[in-house]
Amino acid sequence: MTGQQDAVLAANQAFYRAFEKRDMAAMSQVWSKGIGTLCIHPGRTALIGWEAVRNSWEAILKNTAYIEIEPEILSVEINGDLAYVVLIENLRQVVGLRQDRAQSVATNLFERMGGDWFLVHHHGSPLMR
Repeated sequence: MTGQQDAVLAANQAFYRAFEKRDMAAMSQVWSKGIGTLCIHPGRTALIGWEAVRNSWEAILKNTAYIEIEPEILSVEINGDLAYVVLIENLRQVVGLRQDRAQSVATNLFERMGGDWFLVHHHGSPLMR
């Protein structure tokens, strides 16, 4: 693995740790604030622009009592200032009084800006097994 792949994986891990900790400040540090920032939560429509993406994460973090995410990395690719990570998200969460386990396949696209990698696109789709 190259140093840049390690840096992309560190940014990817920071995204999932912010999600697990339900830490909106940390989540905001991971994401690009661009108007082209895009997020597709499993089973949902595309959210475009940082404001829409931020609002969705605020609602998710507020309404989730507990979540664990075990990412299973399938691929990490870098081309210039763009990189993507394809992975399986193994989730265990508590919403209300209900505990669920689920899997999603996800693609996270990162862009290098000022030497750091920022999430510009997240797409998660439910994985049926």
